[in-house]
Amino acid sequence: MKELRKQLEEKDASLPKISGYYVHISSRNNFPTAAGLASSASGFAALVASLAALYKLPTDASHLSLISRQGSGSACRSLFGGFVAWQMGERADGLDSYAVQVAPREHWPDIHALICVVSDDKKGTSSTSGMQRTVETSALLQHRIAQVVPARMKAISDAILARDFDTFARITMQDSNQFHAVCLDTDPPIFYMNDVSRTIIALIVEYNRVSIEKGGKLKAAYTYDAGPNAVIYAPKENLKEIVELIVKYFPQADALKDPFGLFDAAGVQGKVVEGFNEAVAKPFPVGSVKGLIHTRVGDGPRTLGAEEALLGPDGFPLKA
Repeated sequence: MKELRKQLEEKDASLPKISGYYVHISSRNNFPTAAGLASSASGFAALVASLAALYKLPTDASHLSLISRQGSGSACRSLFGGFVAWQMGERADGLDSYAVQVAPREHWPDIHALICVVSDDKKGTSSTSGMQRTVETSALLQHRIAQVVPARMKAISDAILARDFDTFARITMQDSNQFHAVCLDTDPPIFYMNDVSRTIIALIVEYNRVSIEKGGKLKAAYTYDAGPNAVIYAPKENLKEIVELIVKYFPQADALKDPFGLFDAAGVQGKVVEGFNEAVAKPFPVGSVKGLIHTRVGDGPRTLGAEEALLGPDGFPLKA
């Protein structure tokens, strides 16, 4: 980033010479770190976007994604808002492996997500070290790269453009399942999910079964990154039922933060939809799911105002 700024300064003598200055960085997450919720992706994307804004770099997000993925591969997708794909590329130097926006958030604004924080502890196997081991030992990964991922990338991109949630959901769940199959195929195997994670899968599968049995389509999709925490995608109209379902089996110690006003003053009451087979899982104790975060597809990195700065005028972190 400093080198890119230096090149600008060499071309335009009127620019302040700031490329040689040290940079004091303060980075904070408002959700669990190193727990399989893309904290590293958000952190490195924020870092690169902040430096690009500071240095006033005339660089598009795809170019910046090449830089951000050096810190965290998934960070390249976080340089955009909306629905984003990371292109694998073919060049040995990796310069054609970058992120592109499939569609802006406004294209499909009612897609929401419920994040089930199963564990906020640091994972036993980090994403980076786990993937390195998988690349070295998993034969299934090579099949996935060559035969599965290219077709799924096209199919899910088409589903996003067509706002086809049924196809989007099916591919999302299939790909999550196969990712964790690859983790199990690693030597020695990597176990990211736990009993709570698998129970959430069972609940969403049954929730979708009820919908299909009544002549409908898939209403929700689960996905898991390198960790036990579930992300459930669904159209906003289904989120109330999904929250009630999760709370039925995983009662919460604290009241749900309800940023989209789904519930009245009484709060969430755990229950299932009509026709749901409650025997697919047993209720867990309070705290088995540590928290629920209701969010939506994001709009990408934003430059915040001074009132939200993490550093003071002296360049040192502000006290929390």
